[in-house]
Amino acid sequence: MTLPPASPFGRALCAMVTPFTASGALDLDGAQRLAGQLVARGCDGLVLSGTTGESPTTSDAEKAELVRAVREALDGRGTVVAGVGTADTRHSVELARAAEKAGADGVLVVTPYYSRPPQDAVEAHVREVADGCGLPVMLYDIPGRTGTRIEPETVLRLAEHPRIVAVKDCSYDFLGAQKVLARTELAYYAGCEEHILALYAVGGAGYVSTVANVIPEQLRAVLDAFDAGDTARAARLQRAAAGLIESMMAAGLPGAVTAKALLGALGLPAGPVRPPLLSARPEQVADLRDEYGAVTAQPW
Repeated sequence: MTLPPASPFGRALCAMVTPFTASGALDLDGAQRLAGQLVARGCDGLVLSGTTGESPTTSDAEKAELVRAVREALDGRGTVVAGVGTADTRHSVELARAAEKAGADGVLVVTPYYSRPPQDAVEAHVREVADGCGLPVMLYDIPGRTGTRIEPETVLRLAEHPRIVAVKDCSYDFLGAQKVLARTELAYYAGCEEHILALYAVGGAGYVSTVANVIPEQLRAVLDAFDAGDTARAARLQRAAAGLIESMMAAGLPGAVTAKALLGALGLPAGPVRPPLLSARPEQVADLRDEYGAVTAQPW
């Protein structure tokens, strides 16, 4: 069987929440405990300070502290990718250098938001970040949040940079992803859980998942079944997670809110979200618990 291209950060990556204390302070002990558990339960690596990690509301110092703490907790058992994307190129470069100094294995660079730069400016932004540090770069294409895509032709040009090695794809452009896969060696990670198996089947590298905060074993099992040649099982497992994926990612609440709600209900480190986000209401938590129970009750 033909396996997917080399996955520079592993195959099964969790977009980890950033645990806070009840008062809203950074909970480094909780982050270390959660990180250790996620890797023990099947994650090859963790992506910190991304969308699910509430990066807009954590300080530069907190981001660096989080990388150091998680790096220490993992002790070489998994990769650490640090989100460094901002709307300001100079600030993004500073965060990339700080992440490198703190021990990250790579950086996640999102398209600059709000200013909606044209494609030549997007390309220049990413190149400057890649040139500004020594770490491999994962592009983060999520136009639904940033307002700006990294168009396939732009990705093709960026793929020529020696340190740009991967893409977290939340574009919902499956054809565009296949076009890039056919013409580059970039590692494509599904950033939308409903696409995990589909993207992997056409040569993707794996996934970067918010839902993996709560069902890391089950999502990993999708990839393992496909690699074992049991495509029918892989498809069944992908479908089995669909209800929870919808409840966490497509039912009106941000993934950071739903992931923290479920982690808290399961007794795992999470804490509240920071404003402007609001924590899930009790009835919303109950619904999430029901979907979680339905998924975990199935044979995996």
